[in-house]
Amino acid sequence: MAPVLRAGQAREPVLAAWGIGEEGGKVLLHLMAGSKEDTETVRAFFQDMRGRGLGDPLIVVSDGAPGIIRAIEECFPRSARQRCLAHRMRNLAVKVPTDLWPEFKARATACYQAPSRAIARDLANGIRADYASVLPSAIACFEGDFEACIAYLRLPVTHRRATRTTNLLERLFVEERRRLKIIPNGFGEKPVLKLMFGALIRAAERWRGLRFTEFELRQIAAVRKDLDTEYEASMTRSDRRSQPRFSSTPHP
Repeated sequence: MAPVLRAGQAREPVLAAWGIGEEGGKVLLHLMAGSKEDTETVRAFFQDMRGRGLGDPLIVVSDGAPGIIRAIEECFPRSARQRCLAHRMRNLAVKVPTDLWPEFKARATACYQAPSRAIARDLANGIRADYASVLPSAIACFEGDFEACIAYLRLPVTHRRATRTTNLLERLFVEERRRLKIIPNGFGEKPVLKLMFGALIRAAERWRGLRFTEFELRQIAAVRKDLDTEYEASMTRSDRRSQPRFSSTPHP
């Protein structure tokens, strides 16, 4: 969101994050003013949460801002990254003609909400085959960051609805805008942030948590183990690429 933090100046970004705890409760984690959504700003945002005790989340959901994506990959290398599907569907909508959109939307939705990542990849192959020549720009958008669009399919089925978009924060911003709408001009960064935090934290208190069954906890533990294994494998590959190569041919 981008409110006016200082009177007479342009709107400035404010970063916000929410999370789901181990007990299933949804909480507002952080709120911070930033000059823009660049990697350095978002990295500082994440590091502040790290400094207050945040570990590696199982999954981190964001929109497609390059600075945010890079900061997530740097700060949470052991976490899965999920691309917000609401934002991705909006990206696709502007690239598909109106007459073709209903069918394309239905197929893209079925793909993104498939029972598993393997099935999602199969459905994506079908979309690619049918539309690659007709809608090249839409297919390029669809294929871009595709694995991040289906990362949430790793999670238990009952948790997927809450983790496939950033909509919870988007809806929360409506409450913040309602409070700030009656203020004609910003009156300083600190007072505006206090007002925003007050509005957001009170609205967040009404969030309903998720239920974690024993079976779902085992599923989540298995996902964490898989992510750790993938991270260790990626580090091993990186180490191998960075090692110097020596020729076995003897020199005269």
